[in-house]
Amino acid sequence: MKKYLILFLFAIVSLGYAQGQTFSNPILPSGADPYSTYYKGYYYYTNTLQDRLVLWKTKSLTDLKNAESKVIWKAPEGTDYSKDIWAPEFHIINGKWYAYFAADNGDNNTHRMYVLENKASDPFKGKWEFKGKIAAKTDKWAIDGNVFEYKKQLYMIWAGWEGDTNGQQNIYIAKMKNPLEIEGDRVMISSPTHDWETHGALHDDINPAQVNVNEGPQFLANGDKIFIVFSASGCWTDYYALGLLTFKGGANLLDAAAWEKSQEPIFKQSDKNKVYAPGHNSFFKSPDGKEDWILYHANSNPGEGCGNKRSPRMQKISWDANGSPVLGEPVSEATQLAIPSK
Repeated sequence: MKKYLILFLFAIVSLGYAQGQTFSNPILPSGADPYSTYYKGYYYYTNTLQDRLVLWKTKSLTDLKNAESKVIWKAPEGTDYSKDIWAPEFHIINGKWYAYFAADNGDNNTHRMYVLENKASDPFKGKWEFKGKIAAKTDKWAIDGNVFEYKKQLYMIWAGWEGDTNGQQNIYIAKMKNPLEIEGDRVMISSPTHDWETHGALHDDINPAQVNVNEGPQFLANGDKIFIVFSASGCWTDYYALGLLTFKGGANLLDAAAWEKSQEPIFKQSDKNKVYAPGHNSFFKSPDGKEDWILYHANSNPGEGCGNKRSPRMQKISWDANGSPVLGEPVSEATQLAIPSK
């Protein structure tokens, strides 16, 4: 009897260990445009919540549902940035924290990017100060800002319109004078040109020109190779997917001709795995720095659009012989994945 009891207890402990070493998607029931920053042993995670900025703090993104969270900032009413707060990102730059996000006054035509600053090393402490709009010289419609450093120079990439009306969304890049200011004007490095970037005219009230979408750009580096992964087509369609820009130039990232676009999407819906409209991603490394992971949102059923049914998911990525990212296929919700290496 004692022998069987020991075996039973061993099985329970083993099962608990196995469960602790694996996870399945999604990692939260809802949350579009997921982004995380790893700092001093913790992942600081956020996603779009429309009217506020919330930060989660966790040792493991697979345990987000139990993570500590805090409302960092609430949109003040009656301002140019009181509504439609999209795609926030939190960055630690020169020892200070910055929150970048897009917002408008309730009219999408007024969408611009804004920034907050916190001088405390712990983003859950200190004071988050609204620092205003962050815009290129032309100051056109802008969303989905991503900030990165390359060869000791700060850059911002984002999605924007060429003019003042919604003809199509392009990807732009600009140098930054500092974390609060863009230096000079923007350079367009991608516009929707392939069929897989132009899905979306499903309803009569959608202008066919407005379904030409490039958005959600994210910087990605692998050694001396650099890339930008972006989302394409209307987010309200199941065809929302990820494309790849590869930098083929020297040191001038503002050389538009040096960015080469993939002919096909590198990550797209999987009917087999019941994952639809995967997109607006970010990237992170495992705690030990040895693995590269993608963090993205997707729907569990076709036709669910770009509302609150989008949920954050994650899976490990790899690299091909040329050093380019291989994202694979979005895994099913039944798939058990090993947690990131510690």
